[in-house]
Amino acid sequence: MRTTIDIPDSLYKELKSKAAIEGSSVKMVILGSVEQILAKSATRRKRIKLPLIHGKETRRINPTNAEIEDLLFS
Repeated sequence: MRTTIDIPDSLYKELKSKAAIEGSSVKMVILGSVEQILAKSATRRKRIKLPLIHGKETRRINPTNAEIEDLLFS
């Protein structure tokens, strides 16, 4: 996919310099940076396991917010 972005001149000069030092293109430096950002956000998403509350009977319970906090943080 093709897209257009506006990069300030001073930032583009730094980007072009970094690409030259790495022996790469500006496009590859940008793509690498985007991939790193997406990889970091993907690793942050972890499932949270909440404690199960078992009652003596098979019925629904309606705990208060305070009771839920006590279970989670105790």
